Amino acid sequence: MIRHTLLLPLLLLLAACQTYQVNRDYDSSRDFAAYRTWSWKEPAVQYSPDDPRIKSDLTGQRIREAVGEQLDQRGLRPATDKPDLMVQSWLIVDERQQQSNYNYGGYWGGGWNGYWGGPAYTETRIYTYKVATIQVDFFDGKDGKLVWRGSAEQIMKASPPNPAEREAAIRETVAKVIAQYPPQ
Repeated sequence: MIRHTLLLPLLLLLAACQTYQVNRDYDSSRDFAAYRTWSWKEPAVQYSPDDPRIKSDLTGQRIREAVGEQLDQRGLRPATDKPDLMVQSWLIVDERQQQSNYNYGGYWGGGWNGYWGGPAYTETRIYTYKVATIQVDFFDGKDGKLVWRGSAEQIMKASPPNPAEREAAIRETVAKVIAQYPPQ
């Protein structure tokens, strides 16, 4: 029983320490040095699922600000007319499951002539958790085709974060995503 009690906090601690999984893809035939200006492709931030607990103007504003700051740091300037890049972001929340099996009991070898112990049994536990993904897409301003996509996913905390923690998490995630732009 003690083993079960200690297992859950350990899993939560490992989940809290888990790093981001960052992915990217891009069109290798494009000259990314030619992209100097950007603008939002509306809707600027999309949500999946379209759930009011996830979708909010505050979250959209935080994502827009974080993306804008990262693009500015890379020398890309906002444009009102004919931008080189059109930018669109996604916040995707998935529910995932992990199955763990625990084996108990069974026979143990003993000293003089015998084995003792109870019957063996296996306990299966299923843990459900949520994973948040921020995805940023860059489209060519002239032909409208996707030229670069970056995303980062992270396991969400069990308890909802306060507004300052949400803003910090969004900024950190967007920074990790756009750190891979322009492709090398």
